[in-house]
This record gives sequence, C-alpha cells and structure tokens, in this order.
Amino acid sequence: MSEHRIAILPGDGTGREVAVEAMRILDTVSAHTNFGFDMNVIPCGGKHYLETGEEWAEGSFEYCREEVDAIFLGAIGHPGAHLPDGDLAGGSVILGLRAGLELYANLRPIKLYEGVPHKVHGKFTQIWQPGMVDLTFLRENTEGLYHSLLRRSADRALGREPYEPIEMEFPGMSGEFAYDPRPISARGTERIVNMAFEIAQTRNGAPGDGIKRVSCIDKSNVTRGCQLFRKTYDKVASNYPSIEKDYGYIDAFMQWITRSPEHYDVVVSSNMFGDIATDLGAVLQGGMGMAASGNIGDNNAFFEPVHGSSPKHAGKNKVNPIASINSIQLMLDWLGRKNNETGLVEIAKLIDESVADHLRDGKMLTYDLGGDAGCTHVGEAISQILRTKLIEL
Repeated sequence: MSEHRIAILPGDGTGREVAVEAMRILDTVSAHTNFGFDMNVIPCGGKHYLETGEEWAEGSFEYCREEVDAIFLGAIGHPGAHLPDGDLAGGSVILGLRAGLELYANLRPIKLYEGVPHKVHGKFTQIWQPGMVDLTFLRENTEGLYHSLLRRSADRALGREPYEPIEMEFPGMSGEFAYDPRPISARGTERIVNMAFEIAQTRNGAPGDGIKRVSCIDKSNVTRGCQLFRKTYDKVASNYPSIEKDYGYIDAFMQWITRSPEHYDVVVSSNMFGDIATDLGAVLQGGMGMAASGNIGDNNAFFEPVHGSSPKHAGKNKVNPIASINSIQLMLDWLGRKNNETGLVEIAKLIDESVADHLRDGKMLTYDLGGDAGCTHVGEAISQILRTKLIEL
C-alpha cells in the first residue's frame, strides 16, 4: 500500500463541517484501493484563537512544511476574532502557509456540471450551459496587493516579528491615509505563467473552439506592475509556440468571461485581479459552494474550498460540500502527478465523475443549488457513488 500523510486543518465555521466530508472521500479511497491516507487533524483558526490565545499549536507550520505530503484547509474566519494589530485571527494559517511555503500558484478550476443551476436575478436559471464553462484560472498567490499581509502572516507562522513595508511619501495627500504596496516581480510572474502554459498542454483546449490558449489578464495600459507581468508573459509564451496567446484588461475581461466563457481555456493573472475574477467565475459554475482550489508551490501544496467559513450557516448541516470534495480531487491529482502515481490521477478522475453523476441526477442538492439536502447527505451520496466506481475499477 502507498500511504500519504495529510494535514487536515478544519478551521472555523462551516469549514469544520465540509472537512468531515473531505475526509470521508479520503476514507472511501483508502477502503477500496491500495492508497492509504494518514490524516492528522490540527485545530486552528479564529475561534481557536479566542479559546486558546493561539491561531494553531506551536510547531504546526513546521509540521505542515516538513512532515506531510499535502494539506487540506476547511475555512478561516470567526466573528470578532482579530489579532491585536487588526489582522484576521487565523491568517497565520492560511496566509502564512501561502507565503511561508512559497505556494505561488492559486489554482481555480471553473467548470459547470450538467444539472447545476445558477442563481441570477434572484432565481435559478440556465444562462450558461454545461460544456460552455470549463477553464482553469491561475492566480499569482504571493505578490501583488496582498504582499505585505502575506509576509506578516508568514512571519507570525514562523515566530518572527511581523514585517511592515517601508513608509513612503505620496505628494498631494494630507491628513490620515493608508496604503498597500503592490510589488510584482519578473521571477514571481515567470513561474506562475510557466505553470499556466504547462497546464494548457494537458487540457483539451477552450470549449468553444478546442484551441489550447493561455489568456493573460492584467491592466498593463495603466500600471507598471502589470506592464512587467505582460512583458514576462510574452517571454514565457515564446517557449510554447503551439499554444495560442491571448490578452485582456481586467475590466473588459469581467464582461467577456460572463458573455463568452467558452472562449477561455487557461487564464493567468496577478493576485488581486485573480482574487476578484475567480469569484465571478464561481457564479458561472453554480456558486461558491462549487468552487475548489489548490495553493501550489514547487514542493508543498494545500487545497481548500473558497467559500469561507460562512458563520451564519455554521452548525446547520446545510452548506454544499462539493467544493471541498473537488478540492480533494485536486489534491489527489497533484499528488499523483508529483509522485508519478498514475493510480491517484485516475482516482481523481473518478471523484470528478462521481460529483458529475450526483449532480446530473439532481435529486439531492443543497440550498445554494435550489435544493434542501444537507451537507452530510450530499457527502455520503457522492462517497457511495465513488465507492461503486472504485470497486468496479
């Protein structure tokens, strides 16, 4: 048996509920294949901070960095939980891991499954059809507008004095003001763009025309950071002549992805623009409850649903666990490719197929998709479909 050590960070609110369903998938795989998972649950987050005075136990960062093969995170964020300097309590977990482990690629698949309605104008509609929406978004994850917060969080995770940027002068401004620097480097851009082109080589192209393309989304007509981002994109693209180059300014892109999502295959962007654009992308796939993600570096990675802790829904067994289940799917695909274990890659495909079968049936959907099924019910149903597929494998 091939065994992988997995850190489970349930975090806050509904993150604790969907983490159970993520672990259920791993348990199902372990029970019916030759792949095992040694899962270590680490309490963490804002509520944990209020209860204990620490965001997670001392040594947790080092454990995640050195002792595990992959990490799953539920969600971070609890009402009223902030550090003395005003930063989010729990930030040293999610942001500290991103910056401290150099997880420079935020991977967001945006795929609309058959049977999934999307809520527009207060009612469920079918504006976008399955097959029109199937793209991968890569957001640079360690630089840009969030750089200072990321560095502070990494320093806390490592027990260092939190970083603060050097003060700057801004002519024409007076009185109280605040600022966040937005550093973008050629090195940081090159590695995320290179990953985008590598992923494009593994895909079937854009849904609309089957062409493999990587779209560079920036604001290079205005900002210097984006000009460097695009310049570096062009440099990397020259190494992949078989993949089509594509460009867009972020404001226009927000219209285009809504109007013509079938044009897009792989999209790459800077940190803040990617953060905003991928939440719009979640609407195309049915909402945040469907939005999985991976935070990936050269050596480490953690995977999480991006819907947040949803405090108002916590403890009600109502949130959609599919984003977490699909995050596990991304984890197994990453582990399989990283370790040359093709069996794990095939199991990841079976998880995706199990989710697709469940949604196509349409009989058990959570509230966000127009149904009334509970989080546990959906997780159990998908696990049962997966179990059948694994037995037949």
